[in-house]
Amino acid sequence: MASKIKTIIAIALISVIPTLLIWLPFFLRIPRVLGIPLPREGMATIVANYDGPLFLVVAKTFYNPELMGNFEFGLPAQYYAAHFPLFPALIKLFSPLIGYVYSMLFLTVTISILAIYFFYLFIQDYVEKKNTLWLTAVFAVFPARFLIVRSVGSSEPLFLAGIIASMYYFKQRKYLLAGIWGLVAQLTKSPAIILVLAYAAFIFLPKFKLAAISTISKVSSSFDFKKISSITLIPFALLGVFILYKVRLNDFLAYFHSGDNIHLFFPPFQIFDYSQPWVGTFWLEEIIFVYLFGLLGLIKLIEMKERELAWFVGLFFASILFVSHRDLIRYSLPIVPFLLMAFSDTIIKKEFKYVMLILIIPIYLFSLAYISQNVMPISDWSPLL
Repeated sequence: MASKIKTIIAIALISVIPTLLIWLPFFLRIPRVLGIPLPREGMATIVANYDGPLFLVVAKTFYNPELMGNFEFGLPAQYYAAHFPLFPALIKLFSPLIGYVYSMLFLTVTISILAIYFFYLFIQDYVEKKNTLWLTAVFAVFPARFLIVRSVGSSEPLFLAGIIASMYYFKQRKYLLAGIWGLVAQLTKSPAIILVLAYAAFIFLPKFKLAAISTISKVSSSFDFKKISSITLIPFALLGVFILYKVRLNDFLAYFHSGDNIHLFFPPFQIFDYSQPWVGTFWLEEIIFVYLFGLLGLIKLIEMKERELAWFVGLFFASILFVSHRDLIRYSLPIVPFLLMAFSDTIIKKEFKYVMLILIIPIYLFSLAYISQNVMPISDWSPLL
C-alpha cells in the first residue's frame, strides 16, 4: 500500500509540476521568458485560452439558448453543441465550492493526473517496472500540445482519461469498466465513437472467418455477449447527448449544425489547402511528420499483434487524414499514448533521455508562446464568473 501511495504521489507530481511551471510566468506577470514576450494579464490569459470560456458558457447555461445570449461571443446556440456536456457539467458541479473559473482549472489539473495515472497502468504491461515512471513523465510533456491542453481549461484530459482507461480495461477483459470509461469519453468528445468501431472490428471480424467454416450455432455460441453489451454503453451515451440537444436546443442533430467545428473534408489531405479557414498557411511540412509517426506506430502495433490497439489507432489515424485543421496534433492526441507504447523500446534508451533533456526547453517555450497567443478576446468577464 505504501508503495502504491508513493507511486500515485510521483504521478501527481509528474503531472502538476509542468503545469505550475507553465502558469508561473503568467501568474507573476513576467514580460519575457528567454525572449518570448508574454501578455501582462496574469492568469486571465490561461482562463481565456480556447475553448475554456466556451465551456464556461455551457456550464452556466447548459445549452439554454436564451441564457447564451448573455455572453459577448455572438455565437449561435448550435455552435455550443460541439462542446459535449460532461466537462461543463463537472464544472457546474464544483462551481458552488470554488466558482466556475477555478472549477474549470481545478478539474483540468486533477483530471490530467487521472489521465496520466491510467497511462501508467497501461504502460506497465509493456515495459519493465523501472521504466514505467520515465515513460509516464514523457507522456506528461510530449507532445507539447498535450502539456498545453493540460494547462488551460480543456476537455482533452478527461477525453484521454476515458480513452486510455477504456482500452486498458478492455485489454484486461474488464468489459463493464471499459464500457463505462468509453461512456465517459463519449460524453466528453464526439471522436470517442471510434472506440466502438475499433472494439466492433476486434470482436466481429474474426467471427466472419469462423462463419465460413462453421455452423451458425457454433459462431453464435462463440460470442461474448457480456463484452458486446458493455461496449454498447458508448453509442447509447452519444444518443443521450443528441437527445439532450433535442430537449435544450430543439435540434437532435445540433452537433452537425454547429458551424465550422467539424473539420472533416473529402478527399483526404485537404489540410494542405492553405486557403482553408482553419489552415491559413503554407508552412505545413511538420504535418507530414505527424502522418509519418502515426503510420510507423500503427505498423509497429500490428507487428506486435496488439489487435485492439491497432484497430483503434488505425481507424483514428484514418479519420485524421480527412481533418483540415492547422492544429492537427491536438486532433491526434487520443492515439499518442498507444504510439508511445509502440515506440517504448526507443523511448527507454539512454540516448532518448539525453534528447529529452534538450527538448524540454523548446517544449516549454512553445507552450508559453502558444498559450500567450491562443486567447479569446473577452472585454466583460462578469457573465463568466
